[in-house]
Amino acid sequence: MDMQAALDKHIETKHDLGAENLVERKTLALLVELGELANETRCFKFWSLKGPSDKETILAEYVDGIHFILSLGIEKGFVPKVPSAFKMGHVDLTAQFTLIYGYINEFRVQLTESAFQKVFAEYLHLGELLGFSAEDVENAYVTKNEVNYERQKQGY
Repeated sequence: MDMQAALDKHIETKHDLGAENLVERKTLALLVELGELANETRCFKFWSLKGPSDKETILAEYVDGIHFILSLGIEKGFVPKVPSAFKMGHVDLTAQFTLIYGYINEFRVQLTESAFQKVFAEYLHLGELLGFSAEDVENAYVTKNEVNYERQKQGY
């Protein structure tokens, strides 16, 4: 959360966004990132024989979503809670993506901590379904955070 808060502050200062409520824009960004992730997994592309992208590409897209979920939590003052275990719910990637889309929209409408925690928990469950360990996610997040700072320096 500290790394994300620092990145958010850097971006908001650089782009003079300090007074702007960014929840709606960050929520749309999260939805877009979720779609990009689904596209890389190709889990819904029943019409195609091409397989998913490599694990590193999928992981990079996955942590883009983590950035926006954490950023939304910071924006609303919510601290994400890592569940001790996941319910045996969806094991189908397409169903999990669809579920998360619904929870993100629920969060957008309600802006409650409960709705936020659902998004976070189900997104972590998605990572588990994709085969990522907590260490994979943490390492990829740190790497992408550094890339995001570099992009800001280069006028991204």
